[in-house]
Amino acid sequence: MSVFITCAVTGGGDTVAKSVHVPVTPEQIARSAIEAAEAGAAVVHCHVRDPDTGRQSRDLDLYREVTDRIRSADTDVVLNLTGGTGGDLTLGGVEQPLPPDPAGTDLAGATERMAHIRECRPEIATLDMGTMNFGEGDYVMTNTTAQLDEMARHFAELGVRPELECFDTGHLWYARDMEARGLFDGPVLAQLCMGIPWGAPPDLNTVMAMVNNVPDHWTFSIFGIGRHQFDFVALAHLVGGNVRVGLEDNLYLAKGVKATNAMLVERAVRILEALNVEIMGPDEVRAALDLTPPS
Repeated sequence: MSVFITCAVTGGGDTVAKSVHVPVTPEQIARSAIEAAEAGAAVVHCHVRDPDTGRQSRDLDLYREVTDRIRSADTDVVLNLTGGTGGDLTLGGVEQPLPPDPAGTDLAGATERMAHIRECRPEIATLDMGTMNFGEGDYVMTNTTAQLDEMARHFAELGVRPELECFDTGHLWYARDMEARGLFDGPVLAQLCMGIPWGAPPDLNTVMAMVNNVPDHWTFSIFGIGRHQFDFVALAHLVGGNVRVGLEDNLYLAKGVKATNAMLVERAVRILEALNVEIMGPDEVRAALDLTPPS
């Protein structure tokens, strides 16, 4: 069996102060992505961050720079940009939820949320498949069904393959409904996201419930966060999926040992090769997913 590795390079979470290896500037993000590709990742999944604050950003200039740097490198890799920004809602508190807390709220319409994807035309971009309590406090990740449908239409128009980020079984249920209504143009790619509070917990029974809800003709990957990351490298292969690692999901190579993205990919490669798995390259992923190469 052949498997491809995705490296989630930086994410948008509050991790910059937790590890010096989390890339922040466009140059750092692109360099870390290329190092991950050289280590064996066929796909790199990128957010951008404000270089001054380290916080997640939707700035088009930052996305352009990351994209240009990765595409101009000598190392080939499939670029996967986040489509999850612009859906952040932090309510004002348990007694007075409105107005929302502006410091933690970034809500944008479907067209605005797709602006950087339209600008950069990555081969893949993510689509978070539902609304959920994402972590603690008053924060809610918001993705209404109407907005998901509209963003899917944008993906089809642009020729960009959506990676359907499924954080629980209901997200897969709605993804299958979208496919039945003809909203996906071409092969369907899903990402099963395990262990993020308060979505699907990272246990075997829940993983199998998720996998059993993935149609046979879909391609899927699995990741687990934190200390579960490497467990899910082996498990993903055993249940017929592909693999994601990276600093967006886990900062450590081992207890007390902070990792780089390249180190996490190298460990994933060793695990898979020990299982006699063939690691796919970028062109093999493009062929399998019928990706539209960048112009």
